[in-house]
Amino acid sequence: MTPRLYAIADAGVLAAWGTSLEEFARGLRAAGVRLVQYRDKNGSPQEVLRATSILCEALSGSGGCLIMNDRADLAVLANFDGVHVGQDDLSFEDARRVVGPQKIVGVSTHTDEHVRAAEQTSADYIAIGPVFATTTKADTEPVVGLEGVRRARTLTTKPLVAIGGITRANARSAIEAGADSVAVISGLLAEGESVEQVARDFLELLR
Repeated sequence: MTPRLYAIADAGVLAAWGTSLEEFARGLRAAGVRLVQYRDKNGSPQEVLRATSILCEALSGSGGCLIMNDRADLAVLANFDGVHVGQDDLSFEDARRVVGPQKIVGVSTHTDEHVRAAEQTSADYIAIGPVFATTTKADTEPVVGLEGVRRARTLTTKPLVAIGGITRANARSAIEAGADSVAVISGLLAEGESVEQVARDFLELLR
C-alpha cells in the first residue's frame, strides 16, 4: 500500500523558503507523513549524507520510508529504503543493481511510452508528471494534466504517483484521476502556516 502523501524534501526549495531540513522533517513526522524523498541536485556527496543523517534522526522510530532522489550509491550509504530515478538519471536497471532487490526503486515518467516501458521493469512504483505547472524544476517536462494521469492508470498496474504542481486545491483531483499517491514539494510550504499543519491538511484531503 502506497501512502497517499509522498513528501519530497528538496534542498533548493527549503533553502529558498528559509526552512531547515530538520524543521521540515519534524513537521512531517508530527503530521504522520510516512513516505519522504530527499532531493538535492547540487549538493556534494558529503552534504547529501549529512542531510540524510538529519532526516534519519528526525524520522527515527516513526515507521517512515525514506527514498533518495537519483543517487543510488548514497541511498545505500545512508541506509535509505530506496531510490527514485528520472529519465535522465542512472538507468532503472543500474539503480536496482546498486540498491539491491529488497529496496524500493521508483521511476519518473512523462509520456505514455515512458509508462509502458516502466511497466515492463521491476519498478516498485511509477511517478507521472508534471501533472500541473510547476516552478520547482527549471528543466521541467511538458504538463501532462489529469488526462495524462488517467492514461497512465490504464497503462500500468503498479502504484502510480502524481507529481508536479500538486497543492491542497488540486491534490484530490489527481487521486480521482487514478493516482495512488501525490508527491508534494513546495505545496508543503505556505506563508504563515507550519509544515505540520499543511501536511495534516493534505492527509485529511487525501483520506
